[in-house]
Amino acid sequence: MSTTERTWEGPGAAERLGILRDTKTIAIVGASNKPSRASYFVATYLLSSSKYKVYFINPVLDEILGQPVYKSLADLPETPDLVEVFRKHDDLPSVLDEALAVGAKTLWLQLGSWHEEVARRAEAAGMNVVMDRCVKIEHARFHGGLRLAGFNTGVISSKRQVLA
Repeated sequence: MSTTERTWEGPGAAERLGILRDTKTIAIVGASNKPSRASYFVATYLLSSSKYKVYFINPVLDEILGQPVYKSLADLPETPDLVEVFRKHDDLPSVLDEALAVGAKTLWLQLGSWHEEVARRAEAAGMNVVMDRCVKIEHARFHGGLRLAGFNTGVISSKRQVLA
C-alpha cells in the first residue's frame, strides 16, 4: 500500500461535534509562540472564542500568549480531554504514546497530518481520533464563527464577486 492511500475513516460531522461538546480541556502539542504558525492562530482562537481550558506543550518554550508552556503532556496539572497535534509525521507515534500514558480521550491531528497506524493504535486503546482537520475550523463551523477568519463572507452566490 502506498503512503498516500487513505483507508482509515474518521468520525463524521455529528461525531466531531460530539467530541468538541464533550471536551473541556485541550493540550496543543507543538504549540508555537510565532504568530505565523498555525498552532498560534488556533491557540488565539481557542483562548478568545471557546470555553476550553487550553494548555501548551513545547519543550523549549516557557510562555505563549501569557500562558505557561509545559514540557510534556505528563507535566500538565490535569489530564487533557483532547490532544491536538502540530508535530511532524515521524513524531506522531511518540505523541500518541504520551497521550495514552496520561489518559487523554481524543487524539486530533491538525490539517495535513495523517498517520493510519497511529489512528488504529489510538482507536484500539479506546481513544477518539480525528485526522487532517483543524480544531479551530471545526469549532467555528459548529458555532457560527467561520467569519472570524474570513471563511464566511456573508455572500451567498455561485458567481464570482466583481470588485470595483
